[in-house]
Amino acid sequence: MDVINTLFFFTGLLIALSVLGSRVSSMIGLPLLLIFLGLGMLAGEEGVLGIEFDNYPLAFLISHLALAMILLDGGLRTRLKTFRVAFKPALTLASAGVFITGGLVGLFAMWIFDLGLVEGLLVGAIVGSTDAAAVFSMLSGRGLNLNERVGATLEIESGTNDPMAIFLTLVLVEILVGDIGGPMETGLMLIEQFGLGLVIGVGAGWLSGRLLRWVDLAPGLYSLLALSLGFCIFGLTSFLGGSGFLAIYLAGLMIGNQKGRHLNYILPVHDGLAWLSQIGLFLVLGLLVSPSDLLHYALPATLVGLMLIFVARPLAVLVSLKPFFKFRWRELGFISWVGLRGAVPIVLAIFPVIGGVEGAELYFNVAFAVVLLSLLLQGGTLSLMARWTRVLIPTPVSPNHRGPLGILPENDYEMFVYRVENEDLADVPIRLLRFPSGALISALFREHAMLHPKGSTRLQLEDVLCVIGRSEDLPALNRLFNGEAKLKQERAFFGTFTFEGEARMQDIADAYGLTLSPGEREMSLSEFVSLRVGGHPVVGDDVDWHGIHWVVSEMDGNRVTRVGLRLY
Repeated sequence: MDVINTLFFFTGLLIALSVLGSRVSSMIGLPLLLIFLGLGMLAGEEGVLGIEFDNYPLAFLISHLALAMILLDGGLRTRLKTFRVAFKPALTLASAGVFITGGLVGLFAMWIFDLGLVEGLLVGAIVGSTDAAAVFSMLSGRGLNLNERVGATLEIESGTNDPMAIFLTLVLVEILVGDIGGPMETGLMLIEQFGLGLVIGVGAGWLSGRLLRWVDLAPGLYSLLALSLGFCIFGLTSFLGGSGFLAIYLAGLMIGNQKGRHLNYILPVHDGLAWLSQIGLFLVLGLLVSPSDLLHYALPATLVGLMLIFVARPLAVLVSLKPFFKFRWRELGFISWVGLRGAVPIVLAIFPVIGGVEGAELYFNVAFAVVLLSLLLQGGTLSLMARWTRVLIPTPVSPNHRGPLGILPENDYEMFVYRVENEDLADVPIRLLRFPSGALISALFREHAMLHPKGSTRLQLEDVLCVIGRSEDLPALNRLFNGEAKLKQERAFFGTFTFEGEARMQDIADAYGLTLSPGEREMSLSEFVSLRVGGHPVVGDDVDWHGIHWVVSEMDGNRVTRVGLRLY
């Protein structure tokens, strides 16, 4: 009983310290995942608590469980519409990019550690893929509103690059232990990893989404059913030889993009589960490492990490993306910098340990050191690099709070809460507001007192309005309640003047005295900007034409609906 009670106490203590560490992270700018790892190391056998933990199979099991939950949550929050601009480049990075990165790092590791070719390439394969837990956590935790082309590419890449990394690691481990099959068998394993993961993930995920929309459950059971179905998909795919990680990410994507009231109950719970998974995962991995062993490999491992960050990842991004996709140099620079390493390389480094590879401690300690360097150097400068490379766009206005009313099974009405911060709305009667036809104000709060709003009621700054509407009303409502600070920020970025995407280029040229080629005169502004940008435009894309910046400010699918004019 004493062992069980001690386990409960220290587990609760470490999780509580990890949660409270989020405040420390926000105050000093240290990546939160690094704090989780540090707490695990402090609790380990050479740390303050002296907990002895060297059970690699158990750590392997916990890691798979946690990564599966993190990827499921990441898929649930990824919008399918982002695939229009990011799927092909992300898939290229997740396959060719991982291969190139692993190869370059492997050759360097072979030289720096005086290893054979296969041993060196195994080091490269282990640290070659980005980590979904690190990318999802860093991008959302830092509040960075990246342009869609960059943000979606990074998130989809991190959610889909595990099959290539696992394949390369398994093949190289099998070569070292003498269990490798022929070229045909190896190639079939790669096809199975990607193919089965894709087919089962999409198919079973779509069916799971339909089931969750159809079944009528108590609110607390929807998230449990979604998690159970995700684990079933992960286990089935892995049993058949596919990538369970890819499958559960795609399953989450299919579930999260089927609208229904079930998502209102699933997403908040899975957010907490994803945080718990990250905390547990990094604490366990921190417990597993011995700082004295880590110090033994610190210098050469740091050189490997620097080579990965400054040479291998940028070259892989350049070769994989620049010849085939319309990325700007500054976007490529940011994507290169956000090649964050996290739990996945450490988990992959357990493969040689449980596979019986000679000198397996080298792979584990090098992977751990590279992850620490990546989180500290890349994770700690993420916001700075985003501003420097100019991939940020103004954060859109959103309700202070929102929640479904639970009246309709689909396309339900919601309650949106806004605070009046726009001075243009001060002393304006409610009847003069340009409200969406399907929305109405249900309540108005002024100085903590609830008022019954009428058409003649005049708004005041700091009033709080409760608006009933649907999700399609949000763009109009957000524009209406845009605060002064956000308005200034948007005007500085998009420009003071805006044009409809359907405006004729000939009319704009006549108004501003600009010169057009014969083929451009009959174009709409939307077509002109899309042509100049190349590929799929996204909000924030700008075209420098006649000394004027034409900035995409609104999109509807693939169509540019609004363009700002910025004179600098």
